[in-house]
Amino acid sequence: MSELVYPPVIAAAKTMFRVLDLRLTVEGSDHVPRTGGAVLASNHVSYLDFIFCGYGAYESRRLVRFMAKHEVFAHKVSGPLMRGMKHIPVNRAAGAGSYNTAVEALRRGEVVGVFPEATISRSFRVKELKNGAARMSQEAGVPLLPVALWGTQRLWTKGRPRTLTRRHTPITILIGEPMDPAAYPDATTMTAELKSKLSALVDRAQREYPDAPAGADDTWWQPVHLGGTAPTLEKAAELDRRGRRTTTS
Repeated sequence: MSELVYPPVIAAAKTMFRVLDLRLTVEGSDHVPRTGGAVLASNHVSYLDFIFCGYGAYESRRLVRFMAKHEVFAHKVSGPLMRGMKHIPVNRAAGAGSYNTAVEALRRGEVVGVFPEATISRSFRVKELKNGAARMSQEAGVPLLPVALWGTQRLWTKGRPRTLTRRHTPITILIGEPMDPAAYPDATTMTAELKSKLSALVDRAQREYPDAPAGADDTWWQPVHLGGTAPTLEKAAELDRRGRRTTTS
């Protein structure tokens, strides 16, 4: 089936990168296989992460099918775009269907993008991971690649106003070496190794990032262990719990 929606969306994203003069650093894009299925498992610090994670596969000419909550597909603007790009809706009340759709896509040779933390990390540290990415990799028999993103939170993240017109922002995209699912006895072991590799990549991206906070009011986007004022992992977890209570009350 021809791709009518994805190519113009990519072109629009690249135009946005140029207009905003985003300082993109992409490393490890050669790890993305040019053919066959693969799972890209990224950390999650911004609502825009799918754009930049997908861009990491651009050099290999792969179109990434992201798993995203079904509410995005119900929106009158984003819904047609998401369906046109053949992304995979996730209904948390019926997750098995989404999982099976993703595994089928992998077996067809698609690249599937997953955010195994499930939600944006307010602390900007890697949270505990769901094991779905590893399970899909093992069931479909395809490699799992950790992807670290950094800088995207400065454009739009949870609990902060959008700054989508912010110019000259450095964005780092690091793609780790593929993990062979056959090398792990089960998804739990593979997920633990994924967390270790992903955390190391994110830590490197943070420490090598070319920008520093502009002043005391600009430290919110740095994690605490690097001198920033982002919430700790514990405080971030409490904020997430409060948000869930507010949503369900």
